[in-house]
Amino acid sequence: MPIPRKNQVCLDSTPYYHCISRCVRRAFLCGNDEFSGQSYEHRKQWVVDKLAELTGIFSIDICAYAVMSNHYHLVLHINQPQAQAWPDEMVIERWTQLFKAPLLIDRMQKGERLIKAEQKLVTELVQEWRSRLTDLGWFMRCLNESLARQANTEDNCTGRFWEGRYKSQALLDEQALLTCMSYVDLNPIRAGINPTPEASDYTSIQARIRAHQNSISPSEQDQAQPHSSPKTVKLADFIEDEHKDQPEGIAFSYLDYLELVDWSGRAIRDDKAGAIADNLPPILARLGIEQRGWLDMINHYDQRFFRAVGTIEKLKQFAHRLGQCWMKGQSADKCVYKRLLPT
Repeated sequence: MPIPRKNQVCLDSTPYYHCISRCVRRAFLCGNDEFSGQSYEHRKQWVVDKLAELTGIFSIDICAYAVMSNHYHLVLHINQPQAQAWPDEMVIERWTQLFKAPLLIDRMQKGERLIKAEQKLVTELVQEWRSRLTDLGWFMRCLNESLARQANTEDNCTGRFWEGRYKSQALLDEQALLTCMSYVDLNPIRAGINPTPEASDYTSIQARIRAHQNSISPSEQDQAQPHSSPKTVKLADFIEDEHKDQPEGIAFSYLDYLELVDWSGRAIRDDKAGAIADNLPPILARLGIEQRGWLDMINHYDQRFFRAVGTIEKLKQFAHRLGQCWMKGQSADKCVYKRLLPT
């Protein structure tokens, strides 16, 4: 039975979610249409530009992304505590970058005196906008509606561009977050589009590698380039080791994650001799993930899980919150997280 979208996002269970949007029928988000010979590659930058804009407005961080020919993947972190700490003026400033402010807000900003009922209405509006700035549905709506309008204008057509509402998966623990981020970053390699992570255009792993190579953050890199240069997406930081003092971020070491993605990419390539390398990255050992099960999950991630990803206990707890007795993915966990299961 379908579950209402609002019930699938539970910040008490996890602030991390994997979102996917796919184009309807044969519509092209990006890539080359072999039937018409037309290239849509420039649309990939549309996605990156819009993500860069929205992450500067919403209290939602991007952990990973990959833009493919007819769909895209996002791994998002909903930072609700950050939004709760914003002053009302900041909430209004951010929201009005997306939508026109009501006349009442304009009057308040001009310094006009408001009666008690008007002040109450302003407070209610700000609280509603604060909530929307941490809402997954509003974030995806602002992203997809903008892309659909741009594509339809360029194609000189009207009608549906996306096949339906975005799909989302709850990432219930560190293992799930690591698995999903790696799956997303390796999408172009699995599809045979690019040979290496650093060659995978319009992915978070390439953006991280380039920023690391330049020894500057993505935001500083963007400022150092001419204004006409393409935007870059500000990505969530890895906070283990050198970033331990930071309150928010991905709880892994960046170098460990980079090694894991590189190792996984080499192991899943069909044209590489030896399907599985012997040098198991330490990050897998620390999280108790079995290497053969890991590679199988990366290759068949979209078939193993549905609404949520996590260890068996986390999946059971999340299923209980949704009023379900079972959730797809529990059997897959037994093959991957063996060391985490009771003996």
